[in-house]
Amino acid sequence: MNENLQELYTQCWNCENRRPLFTARIPDGPAPNLVHDRAWWMSVDAQLTKNEWELEHVLHIGDAYPLMCPNLGPDLFAACMGLELEFGQDTSWAVHDPDLCDPENYRAPVIDSGNIYYRKICELTAAFCEHSRGRYFVGITDLHPGLDGLVAFRSPQQLCFDTIEEPDFIRTAAMDLFARFRRLYGELCGITENCQKGTSNWMGVWYPGRQYVTSCDFGALVSADMFRDLAGAELQAELDYLDASIFHLDGPGALKNLDFILSQKKLRGVQWVYGAGQPTAAHWLDVLHRIQDAGKAIHIEVYPEDVPVLVKELRPQGLLMNLAAGTPAQARELFELVQGRV
Repeated sequence: MNENLQELYTQCWNCENRRPLFTARIPDGPAPNLVHDRAWWMSVDAQLTKNEWELEHVLHIGDAYPLMCPNLGPDLFAACMGLELEFGQDTSWAVHDPDLCDPENYRAPVIDSGNIYYRKICELTAAFCEHSRGRYFVGITDLHPGLDGLVAFRSPQQLCFDTIEEPDFIRTAAMDLFARFRRLYGELCGITENCQKGTSNWMGVWYPGRQYVTSCDFGALVSADMFRDLAGAELQAELDYLDASIFHLDGPGALKNLDFILSQKKLRGVQWVYGAGQPTAAHWLDVLHRIQDAGKAIHIEVYPEDVPVLVKELRPQGLLMNLAAGTPAQARELFELVQGRV
């Protein structure tokens, strides 16, 4: 990344940018039709081959930059503490095992240095750094501590029962998982910092220090009071630990938690994900105004018709729009609009 782009992202984190940021990453054709089985996911060579394809075939338009994140799926964090993963074509998922995190005989989960998934994500991260040679930025893999980490162990249904029957267990276990997150995230940053400045992740936002996405998708399944009670302390611990964070707010069911999230002084921004089948970004101006009025940055996926509306109705400071779908020509025209050239 060049210094001008780094400065622009830093300004956006501080809500000091004079124009919105706009990113588009668009492949010039379909990706190779490969079978992504367990062997593919666990192969360093296979993931590096994918990186080479993306370098050659993905266009980076606007404020986008080449970014590759080592990836073993969203339940990797819990897998590093003993869960097994099942792999599909596009993702993986944990095989729930409530006995590994049981309130009746609770012992804090630990990351075993010999764990196959822990070793593989460290190996992948180091391999990406060596392979990048400055051609792309290496992001930190997808990690889900807190209540979402407990879901991987207990299952969504069982954790819902636990909120009524074992709330003290949830509070304790969430903080124990935070300690494991701090270790794993710190180790992965220690690898990437040997080859690049700053951090990034699947959200595609660069930061000069150590930042990560905070989230709690499970919060959509409980009341706002219960979310505050059971998830609040762990969220605060993550925010205190990280240099900066954008909270991933996923779906209309999570909006009941927005006021509490916006009250977190150390939180720098909110990614609003309206969800499949919902109206697109331009139809959520009330939510986006609430975020801006709280002094937080916004990250949101947009379609071409959303961009003129958001440019008109929102302040540019802290606003980052990522194009969810569109042609390269549309993306370039929209970037011209964002820059005030049309």
